[in-house]
Amino acid sequence: MPNRLADATSPYLLQHADNPVDWWPWGPEAFEEARRRGVPVLLSVGYAACHWCHVMAHESFEDEKVAEYANEHFVAVKVDREERPDVDAVYMEAVQAATGQGGWPMTVFLTPDKDPFYFGTYFPPEPRHGMPGFRQVLEGVDAAWRERRDEVGEVAARIRADLAERAAVYTVGSGVHQPPGEADLHQALVGLSRGFDAARGGFGGAPKFPPSMAVEFLLRHHARTGSGVALEMAARTCEAMARGGIHDQLGGGFARYSVDAEWVVPHFEKMLYDNALLLRTYLHLWRSTGDALARRVALGTADFLLRELRTPEGGFASALDADSLDPATGKSVEGAYYAWTPEQLAEVLGAEDGATAAELFAVTPEGTFEHGTSVLQLPADPADPAAYERIRAGLLAARSRRPAPARDDKVVAAWNGLAIAALAEAGALLERPDLVTAAEAAADLLIEVHLLPDGRLLRTSRDGRGNERNAGVLEDYADTAEGFLALFAVTGDSAWLDLAGLLLDTVLAHFADPASGALYDTADDAEELIRRPQDPTDNATPSGWTAAANALLTYAAYTGSETHRTAAERALAIVGALASRAPRFIGWGLAAAEAWTDGPREVAVVGPAGDPATALLHRTALLATAPGAVIALGEPGPTDVPLLADRPLVGGAPAAYVCRHFTCDAPTADAAVLAERLGVRAG
Repeated sequence: MPNRLADATSPYLLQHADNPVDWWPWGPEAFEEARRRGVPVLLSVGYAACHWCHVMAHESFEDEKVAEYANEHFVAVKVDREERPDVDAVYMEAVQAATGQGGWPMTVFLTPDKDPFYFGTYFPPEPRHGMPGFRQVLEGVDAAWRERRDEVGEVAARIRADLAERAAVYTVGSGVHQPPGEADLHQALVGLSRGFDAARGGFGGAPKFPPSMAVEFLLRHHARTGSGVALEMAARTCEAMARGGIHDQLGGGFARYSVDAEWVVPHFEKMLYDNALLLRTYLHLWRSTGDALARRVALGTADFLLRELRTPEGGFASALDADSLDPATGKSVEGAYYAWTPEQLAEVLGAEDGATAAELFAVTPEGTFEHGTSVLQLPADPADPAAYERIRAGLLAARSRRPAPARDDKVVAAWNGLAIAALAEAGALLERPDLVTAAEAAADLLIEVHLLPDGRLLRTSRDGRGNERNAGVLEDYADTAEGFLALFAVTGDSAWLDLAGLLLDTVLAHFADPASGALYDTADDAEELIRRPQDPTDNATPSGWTAAANALLTYAAYTGSETHRTAAERALAIVGALASRAPRFIGWGLAAAEAWTDGPREVAVVGPAGDPATALLHRTALLATAPGAVIALGEPGPTDVPLLADRPLVGGAPAAYVCRHFTCDAPTADAAVLAERLGVRAG
């Protein structure tokens, strides 16, 4: 019989709707039930594409005896971390503080007042590798709750106090530091270089995650200072990822992370946020260097988004699963969709092309993955591009006949905002108008389904219906504003600028600390948790805090609003405190600080629509490598965009104005002059 998750919209929650565990969705009803029964809450947090979440579900949550014990002694609550990042953030912080590590599935035991007192991630069904079995954990927690309640209460109180103390660091720190200066940004570069893997690209060892935000900082730092070190780290990292197994060599796009330090074997789920960020990363690398591989990867990633993640309503789905059905065994296996043997290549392509494919994609008899299979890599560019494309198309067609990974088709506002920004820029720079059209369609969905009349956002929707239980968090407002601002730069339609301003005004009204300028992840009227989540550091996505700072700075550059610029300055103060200590984890803030240091440059392009000279100036401006440069496009005459106001033609010809803080150089009608002013790559 289905449990209380049967009415959920989250694909992850629906995966557990038929568990014998009597799951409750997160909400006051669950905690009231725990209080009424006098039992603790078992909180399990995961997401639909999470491999180990599936494993624990099959091993424990589908076990009738485990479920019977859990139902008798606990109120079990299941949370999709992608729907409720605030709940996830608060308890993940507690897990990491208590155990020194985190991950999903996250398993936390709470009092009926939501205070955590015992933590873990994945638990096996039986004791294994030093981990207790899940049934043992349940029995131990139940015994502690019944027999040592005072001790449980003391632990819970101590954890709550520790979390409050950690939160205070960000608010205080943001008030005593200035935005990073040139010396701070240089020290951040030095810090990144210390952790850089010169042989294999990226930072640190295994597992390796795509460092999109850090690479954006490196590219902006190179553009502002000419640093060869910054460009080398960015380019080496991007090439290593592009040639590795983390990059889908057939269908485009990237897996979540590499389990090894060489980028060979990925953890196979594909997330919208990773691919949106990486599309923009490779696009900006191409813009800086003209690198053909970067251009090819950017286009392939954009095509992946449109082909495999676009929903019928025009938005973009959250993820593709890591697991898929292996026809040979009839079981769901991680990576079954993506791995190959030499024999399979020959079966699809014939002996000659199969051997060529094996050499081209580093498929060996020994294999690089499990059971003698290999994840496709591209160690070097093909000598025969036509043969490569024929082989790739043949393998892609054959793979499409395999059982495909499941898709988590909920639409998350923040991640769609990242995709909108990336697709809009890619469409304009790579002359693919269909990508701009796709970005506009996704933006329209956010307006129609996620944006409420009072300027508030819903975080998630599915099948064109917003989920009113999931209020937008800071990253939703910041990243959606970022997407709208990118659409304005590309299309010149001022409605996108106005909508971005509406979202950013909501950020200032409901997410900012008036005293310090610090930003919270949840609104001032959001559900009260054990603490109000707040974190300026990046995770898999840009921190909502620094993403908001970047969007505020961009909006101020378009409008001249001192309110928004001051808010950006105050929000960026925390970056100054963390720039030298943790540059890998404040990359988006460092990128925003590069824009702050450079101005950012403000470019107004004025000319008749449809005039080739206007289009050339506009494209030249969009190719600017100047950090965070803002581009406004309009016709001469009255305008509601301050940056475009009082910008006449030059000698009757379309013109471009390059400004900082609304103080402008002499206008130019010459695209070559504009390119020189903005650091546009020659050729």
